Amino acid sequence: MIGVHDLGGMHGLGPIDPEPEEDEPVFHQAWEGRIFAMSQACSALGRWSIDASRHARERLDPVVYLRTSYFEKWLLSLESLLVEHGLLTDEEIARGSPTSPADEDVAARRLTPAQVTSSITSTGRRFDVEPTAPPRFRPGDRVRLRPVTTPGHTRAVRYAQGRFGTVEAHRGCHVLPDHSAHADAAGEHVGAHLYSVSFTADELWGAWASPHDTVRVDLWEPYLEAAT
Repeated sequence: MIGVHDLGGMHGLGPIDPEPEEDEPVFHQAWEGRIFAMSQACSALGRWSIDASRHARERLDPVVYLRTSYFEKWLLSLESLLVEHGLLTDEEIARGSPTSPADEDVAARRLTPAQVTSSITSTGRRFDVEPTAPPRFRPGDRVRLRPVTTPGHTRAVRYAQGRFGTVEAHRGCHVLPDHSAHADAAGEHVGAHLYSVSFTADELWGAWASPHDTVRVDLWEPYLEAAT
């Protein structure tokens, strides 16, 4: 979907002013750490994928999205996922306490302290899948990133849609986020070949940008078409 979350390359938002790495805390306030912990614990229930979590944030009201901080977005999207999957109700969120005990499946899948490290580092998680067909493109091929028309989740960045680039590398076959975001988390993953595609800066930003600068974007095969 093309939404307010996809801000790359947009005018009027000002320059990025990152904090020096040595001064950057893991969490700026204690509540941010609690939101992160809640998100990890709820993800351990296995009801949704990381792509579904991203899409939940993308679906926030545009005004809310722009007015809230990073971890506030995490909290709001987590609340939406919990309600959509029948794990909480809006009433329970408003009152801050449950109206009924958690079901046995939820209790059985709770995240234990021993599992925390692996849940954060993704140890044991695999996102590569066996291909069902050979890759369509090879390094050196000229391709075009198709414009996105679906309201669903995608990793096809807006600033490169409709632009022409060159395949630099084939990265194997991996879970397709566009499918994963809307599928049953326990279901079969749909995979697609993944490529690193290089775009010149002037192709992306216009004649004022340097033709010697490039931007590399990892893009799944369904996003691409051969340049003509």
